[in-house]
Amino acid sequence: MEKEVVIIGGSDLGISTALRIRELNKNIKPLVITNNNFPNFSICGIPFYISGEVKCWQNLAHRKEDDIRNKGIELLLNTEVTNINHQEKYILIKEKDKKDNRKKIFYNKLVLGTGGKNIIPKIEGLGLPGVFFMRWMEDAINFNRYLESNKVKDALIIGGGYVGLEMAEALVKRGLNVTIVEFFDNVLTTVNRNFRDMVKNELEKNGVKVITSTAVKKIEKEGDKLIVTGNNSLKEKVDTIAASVGTEANTKLGKDIGLKRGIKGAYKVNRKMQTSIEDIYAGGDCAETLNNITDKYTYYALGTVAHKHGRIIGDNICGLDKEFAGVIGTQSIKLFDLVIARTGLSEEEAVKNGFNVKTKLLESWDHKVYYPPVYKMYTEVIIDSDSRRILGAQIMGNKNAEIAKRIDIFAAAIFNKMKTNDFNQLDLSYTPPLSSPWDPVQMAVQEIEK
Repeated sequence: MEKEVVIIGGSDLGISTALRIRELNKNIKPLVITNNNFPNFSICGIPFYISGEVKCWQNLAHRKEDDIRNKGIELLLNTEVTNINHQEKYILIKEKDKKDNRKKIFYNKLVLGTGGKNIIPKIEGLGLPGVFFMRWMEDAINFNRYLESNKVKDALIIGGGYVGLEMAEALVKRGLNVTIVEFFDNVLTTVNRNFRDMVKNELEKNGVKVITSTAVKKIEKEGDKLIVTGNNSLKEKVDTIAASVGTEANTKLGKDIGLKRGIKGAYKVNRKMQTSIEDIYAGGDCAETLNNITDKYTYYALGTVAHKHGRIIGDNICGLDKEFAGVIGTQSIKLFDLVIARTGLSEEEAVKNGFNVKTKLLESWDHKVYYPPVYKMYTEVIIDSDSRRILGAQIMGNKNAEIAKRIDIFAAAIFNKMKTNDFNQLDLSYTPPLSSPWDPVQMAVQEIEK
């Protein structure tokens, strides 16, 4: 079999690449190969399926299988790619449910979108029944099935990052008693220390027990319970455990053929998303990505990044000669009634990259106080005090205070290297139920100018 474009991986990067190719060149029918039966599913939506807010897992599909095929994209599901021969330009595949059926597929261009994999902590007992990792659709379906078929009252989450916190809320909504154990001294360490304390308070206000500065060492089975032990005298008795301590690149295929790798084992790519071997591209969670602010490569395991990588790869395969402009790490999370969002560099990251940093944290109302209900919001701005360039921002407030969209204003400004004076001249919308004549994001920048 011979194909013009073969894409390994059917999640955000793979489907984004294939769709862009079809937009630009109807003569190319890219082949997407995925090692599961869930092409183009929203992995980010898993916590909301576990919580019951999304009623069935099928609803997490961005597109149904038939929709993808109707776009002119070929799919091979439940199929492993076992080898790449880049000299002769073919891959070896094996269908999971068949024995000894390896086949060759020749390619002209190859795209690696194999994504990330869970970082596995050194904890004894991770393989016990009732212990789950939360990354793929199979994980979510199996976990939900376990919750439905067992008398689960107490759950423990290992890891206090984005996924861990969303899973905590999901399990609380299912009526479980939830404990989070975090290795570092607080949860959500990608935001500033004040915000971390507020996040911890929000968790505890909603009944979540938060244990920090503690490493889980061992999980044991005792009757129908799981006993979790660790340092600082940790001992918790629970019915189930969900582990989420981070992501690293899944790059074994490329490692075997000598592709250059970097941070967290991710493929090194240039601005056209080309790897170190000709005619092989890579993107998404298995590749490094360019930071637009520092002009250095880093690693972001984010769906938004994968979609952008895929579009650039599709452009270049179709001859448009496009370069990736980089990203700035814009993220948001809803946690009960709170939304926390960040973009650009944190204060620590800015200092590390040699900027002369100035920061300011502003407390404000989200809109005019005379129009109820009104919500407090907190905005931190990070700038380079020499050039007055905005480097980063973080915002926290009620879920009704448009926090995510307000961080996007900062994201657009930072991406375009805007300075404080330019930012204050932005013509932002105003109506009393939604904002103020000076929006809080501009108030925060005005504070840092004083």
